[in-house]
Amino acid sequence: MGPYRAAALIALALNGTLPAAGQQPGWHYSPLPGEGDRASMGCARGSDLDDFTCLAVRCEQDFTTGIHVYSSRPQGDRGSWEMTLDRETRTLSATPDETPYGARLDDVDGWLLDGLRHGTFVYLRHSDDMEGAFAFIDLSGSFRSIAEALQWCAPRVPRSDKAGAEPASNNGDIQ
Repeated sequence: MGPYRAAALIALALNGTLPAAGQQPGWHYSPLPGEGDRASMGCARGSDLDDFTCLAVRCEQDFTTGIHVYSSRPQGDRGSWEMTLDRETRTLSATPDETPYGARLDDVDGWLLDGLRHGTFVYLRHSDDMEGAFAFIDLSGSFRSIAEALQWCAPRVPRSDKAGAEPASNNGDIQ
């Protein structure tokens, strides 16, 4: 990259025309405050700083898996969302929560989580925006990104000596 290209990119970034890391299309770690590597976020094609729709798969405080919707929708993210995941359509409700995202989706039977991991695409829109277009999220790379975020959901338990589970003292040296 030459000095002129670098100067142009810096000017665009300072001008606010480049998308922030949290609203870029594709799957990546969630850059929202306090999230670190405990959440993976996938954003819709064409997302930018002002207009974005994202889904986040997150390891919750109680080590459960949560799926959240995060968008620039002026009315907020609570309510019903229509989703078409690999040609299967469902409507899921989103309820408010204490995370930095808009709302948590109620994925009772695991349909959405399974589809986000193993699917190819998802279209979604809020049920109050039926005249608007669907947001398209490509699921390429979602399996690995979600797996890396959810590895933090394994609860850390201290080792305990259970009856009949004594450590080997010879470590297999004596036969």
